[in-house]
Amino acid sequence: MKVVRTGLCLLVVFSVLAFGAVEVWSESVIEIGAAVLLVIWAAAVYRENELKIEWNPLIWPLLGLVGIGLLQLALHASSYAYLTRTEILKFSAYAIVFFLATQVFRERRDLTQLAWFLLLLGFGVSLFGIAQHFTSDSKIYWVRELPHGGDLFGPYVNRNHFAGFVELVAPVGFALMVFRGLRRDMFPLVTLLTIIPVSALILSGSRGGIISFAFEVAVLALLVRSRKSREGPHMAAVGIVALAAVALIAWIGAGKAIERFSTLPSADTSLARRGTMARASARIVRSHPVLGTGLGTLVAVYPKYETFYDGRVVEHVHDDYLEGLAETGLVGGLCGVAFLILLYKGARKNFAAEQGHFSRALHAGAITALAGLLLHSFVDFNLHIPSNALLFLIQTHLATCEPLASESPRQRVRRHSRNEYEVAPL
Repeated sequence: MKVVRTGLCLLVVFSVLAFGAVEVWSESVIEIGAAVLLVIWAAAVYRENELKIEWNPLIWPLLGLVGIGLLQLALHASSYAYLTRTEILKFSAYAIVFFLATQVFRERRDLTQLAWFLLLLGFGVSLFGIAQHFTSDSKIYWVRELPHGGDLFGPYVNRNHFAGFVELVAPVGFALMVFRGLRRDMFPLVTLLTIIPVSALILSGSRGGIISFAFEVAVLALLVRSRKSREGPHMAAVGIVALAAVALIAWIGAGKAIERFSTLPSADTSLARRGTMARASARIVRSHPVLGTGLGTLVAVYPKYETFYDGRVVEHVHDDYLEGLAETGLVGGLCGVAFLILLYKGARKNFAAEQGHFSRALHAGAITALAGLLLHSFVDFNLHIPSNALLFLIQTHLATCEPLASESPRQRVRRHSRNEYEVAPL
């Protein structure tokens, strides 16, 4: 299964670096890659009959959305059949990636490698984003122009989507430090790997991203409070990273960061414009209450319900929930509610279970990341960005995966003080 694990990680890296995988060619690579990895996994299962298949109930709502799209095509309920077909392929790829993640990331060693992968990915992409911001904030990779405009940061066309990326990866480092999921000698390294993404998030100036990140800190504090004990977690690590991030921003250029946060770029969407989008989306839902207009068809349907024209094509309405209801109706809304309920129950159960520090840190980090992005989704469309959707599903798996037992005595070092950190594989 090493090939599948490596393939999933490469698929995520590709999706992030390919501008979030928002173009047709990059979406196609993800869909083809997911299908190939599924075939490789199936061949491995066929060869090794002793492999156990883990079925996460969260796969049902994902398959439900694919089924809704197929039903829309069968009943000719889609306003634009071609767009619905392409969206079905995308959601099928998401379901495959989530299913494969639940199969190949189960053991302690595999989960450790996944944690390191998320830490290093967040650090590398954020460091690149900071460097590009101060040297070429109008071209991605210093060469790619944006023909339709944008407000780029790092490899993302929109800084709010870069913020969503950081919201999904930064909590991993925070949780490992707060919940003592790493050796003490690894603390400085993980602190560095966490400071850079937080600094890049602040530098991006994404209002929704910064507010959502503050919400993540509050969620992590609540998780800490629920596990407070003499050997329990501490929030001091969060304060250390936050202060270090602010100090780094002050050193590299606080003025530009404050200016970016305090002014609304011309490429950004105003609150008033978002309000008109929300009202238009509500009218779409009222007109198509049961099955919606069809997966992926909002861009084609929206002009009919538009009340404010500014010369721009509206592909998304800056609210994942309203857009989902507009495209899939109440049936899709029920799938979304079922997903959130199953996610909440599974995450709560596994976080509260008896387990080691590393395992609890993984669960806490995933819960924190999911909470932040779900909040951000009220004012943006991060879940419609394939790279962020893939990371969201990986964090969903980490939040609901089976807890890992504590390390055996032979695998621990002798504690010289009560503040000694548990030795985890990280």
